[in-house]
Amino acid sequence: MPMTIPLTHRRMIVFRGGQKSKVEGQRKKNKHMKFSTKAIHAGQSPDPTTGATIVPIYQTSTFTQSGIGEHRGYEYSRSGNPTRKALEENLSALENGKYGLSFASGLAAEHAILAVLKPGDHVIAMQDMYGGTYRLFEKVFAPNGIRFTYVDAHPASFSDAVRPETRLVWIESPTNPLLQIVDIGSLVDICKSKNLLLVVDNTFATPFFQNPLDLGADLVVHSTTKYLGGHSDVIGGAVITNNEEWYEKIRFLQNAAGGVSSPFDCWLTLRGIKTLAIRMKQHEENAFAVARFLSTHKQVKEVIFPGLPEHPDYDLAKRQMSGFGGMLSFKIYGGFEEANRIMKKFRIYSLAESLGGVESLANYPAVMTHGSIPAEMRQKIGVTDDLIRLSVGIEDAEDLIADLEAALA
Repeated sequence: MPMTIPLTHRRMIVFRGGQKSKVEGQRKKNKHMKFSTKAIHAGQSPDPTTGATIVPIYQTSTFTQSGIGEHRGYEYSRSGNPTRKALEENLSALENGKYGLSFASGLAAEHAILAVLKPGDHVIAMQDMYGGTYRLFEKVFAPNGIRFTYVDAHPASFSDAVRPETRLVWIESPTNPLLQIVDIGSLVDICKSKNLLLVVDNTFATPFFQNPLDLGADLVVHSTTKYLGGHSDVIGGAVITNNEEWYEKIRFLQNAAGGVSSPFDCWLTLRGIKTLAIRMKQHEENAFAVARFLSTHKQVKEVIFPGLPEHPDYDLAKRQMSGFGGMLSFKIYGGFEEANRIMKKFRIYSLAESLGGVESLANYPAVMTHGSIPAEMRQKIGVTDDLIRLSVGIEDAEDLIADLEAALA
């Protein structure tokens, strides 16, 4: 005979209902905050037990219950943790979304979205994308029956690629590493007319410079490792949405598959986010200075930075974003050997994977971040042997320019 839990032991249902009302109230409060205030306060009220101003690291795997089914909203840290909850609420507030989910990495966040799909489903994606995303598509999900079509940045190319089985459109804007700007509004119109979901990787722009949900996108994905964490000391990812149905599906997979961020990693990311606004302003200011310097250097044949008027998407970037970010790429006269010579002469820029930290990083996409993309596809989209990508940090701009000048000499 099945056991019936007495009504007096069902307090968690009442608690969760009250918690939902509390969360709705907090969302309304967050809407009235400016960005810098949300970055510091959203999801981060003083600890109710001790009054700690900073969210504690709840470094526990499990939570003691007062009776069967009686708990305070948390049972097991894979399913939910107060530190992670604070980060998720903060991320959703920054992106002007209702729901946020934190993952162990950006790729874990992407995996959770794609895991909702079924064999036979079809995804349209940008050709110009992070190599790790391409690898996830082709090496993990394509063998399991998910189909992918890669197109250029023109909205018409996405529209032409739609099939009856298409479910998602997946873009980055700005793209990695060629910093193309995709017209999100136009893609939203296409997706709505064809009943598709639009996923936007907002890692390069960050919510400080761009809010895809406000433009009509359905899901926003981040590698929080990058600008959100901001200090090259933590790996993480996130999904933010206003779509409750997809939130519930992805949250189920977050728990069922277990790709969650640890309490300490969440705490580090929250600490980084507090200075996101001032960091992004300095990243952009320095990127402008570096881009202008490179534009006049005889060893450089092309500079790719959305903030330069000669960038083909300059007007779109001005209309769609509130700033241009801290990423730029440039092409040199010469190939691998010349790029390697330049990299070895850097004293401030570090030759390293990743981006978005306070320190400046130099990257060689053809071998590093985009090495998993086939050579013929790299050539087709422009990830060539003469391309160098810079994540411009927040050091003194004069020092960054001097380092580039010495390395290019």
